[in-house]
Amino acid sequence: MRNLLIYSLGILFFLGSCEDNKKKAQTENEADTPTEAIPEQPKAIEPQEIIENKNNFDKITNENVVSFLTEYGKKNPETKVLLSTSLGEIEMKLFKDTPLHRANMVYLVKQNYFDETFFHRAVPEFIIQAGNSDLRSTQVKRAKLGKDYLLPAEIIPGRIHEYGTVSGAKEYRENPDHKSAPYEFFIFLGPKTSASHLNGKYTIFGKVTKGMEVVEAISELETDSNEWPLRNIYIEATVLE
Repeated sequence: MRNLLIYSLGILFFLGSCEDNKKKAQTENEADTPTEAIPEQPKAIEPQEIIENKNNFDKITNENVVSFLTEYGKKNPETKVLLSTSLGEIEMKLFKDTPLHRANMVYLVKQNYFDETFFHRAVPEFIIQAGNSDLRSTQVKRAKLGKDYLLPAEIIPGRIHEYGTVSGAKEYRENPDHKSAPYEFFIFLGPKTSASHLNGKYTIFGKVTKGMEVVEAISELETDSNEWPLRNIYIEATVLE
């Protein structure tokens, strides 16, 4: 009888131990699941519509950038873009004779890339620069759309930087081919005499047609030592026509 009691207790202990191990395993597996272990992030951190890459286009690379944007440009001929900010609206006309830069701008606007980016550089009587931010969402967007490609230069002889011109920024100075960084651009507002080092080296692909008073206001914002405005000027971009 005593042996039977010990045997029964052993069975119960074994079953209890199995149940505890099962619960422990379930807890560990749930913790390994990102949707369970990581709290839902605010939309500004990782917007779902950007992660999915609208229209399921392939990433742009240095190998396919010309063919991709040439084809995209044929199907998307728009030349007007509106930038909405807390300080007002800026309307830009994109030049048809810089087709890769035009198509790239239209593509990024339609992919919502510029939404939640800033005017991140402001220099009075010179330029304001846009298309970057210190938010994680910006890097997520670049990774999804193609983070490594550059735009071939489309420098038009005789075209110079003047009040309101829009140009592609360059990612690095040692760039003999003058390729543009695809995600950033600047609006020139300085006197022509301050553009001698820009002319012939940066692609001018558009011009502001309305809202230069907004450009001026942004240029006058207080900045840190890196010319980054202390007040974030968010952008919402829309293709008009």
